[in-house]
Order: sequence, then structure tokens, then C-alpha cells
Amino acid sequence: QVQLVESGGGLVQAGGSLRLSCAASGGTFSSYSMAWFRQAPGNEREFVVSINRSGSNTKYADSVKGRFTISRDNAKNTVYLQMDSLKPEDTAVYYCAANSNTWLITRSGSYDYWGQGTQVTVSS
Repeated sequence: QVQLVESGGGLVQAGGSLRLSCAASGGTFSSYSMAWFRQAPGNEREFVVSINRSGSNTKYADSVKGRFTISRDNAKNTVYLQMDSLKPEDTAVYYCAANSNTWLITRSGSYDYWGQGTQVTVSS
């Protein structure tokens, strides 16, 4: 059983940056592909980005490509999301998720473990 805890959310002006962290415990972190999803009020949870077990491969949603960067530190059991050039439409609760299969999965239903989420609010 893997526990995931996100941190780093907050309020930022448009054009600003935030760095989210997701600390994992209770499992072998390096055996899981990791991802970030987000959910805005009234919307479905949507895929943002994923990373494979070693950190050598990533997949980004078109809406964040070139602005967001995912990375992981397997020695620290942590995955990060660097968010730059933030826009008001990036406002959402951001969740990290883990699955024991491929990092290419973008469907939220295929992820086994979830954090509690962290709020990101971008003001215009």
C-alpha cells in the first residue's frame, strides 16, 4: 500500500511559478510510474503529466507542454511538478498518482494510488 502526500500548492499571479511535491511512503517508489492530474470545479479529473519509473521518459498534456516539468528523485521517494508561466485556467486541485504499469496511461481509473490533492489558484 502506497501513501502519497502532495504539498506546494498556493495562490500565485498569472505568469508566476509554483513547485509541487509528492512524497511517497509504504511501497517501493521506484517500481511505480507516477503522474499528476488536476480537477477544476465542475470538471472531470484530467491528466497533466506522467513519468516512468526511472525518470527517463515523460508524457505531457498539450495544455501544459513547455510550461510544466515533471521530475522524480527515487532516493527521496518524491515526484515534483515545476509549473511555470501559470495561467488562470491552471487553477485546480492537483493530485499525484501512482500505478505499477506503464507511464503512458492517461486514464485516471488506471492509477492505483492517489494523494489527497493540493490547491493551486492562479489569479489574473
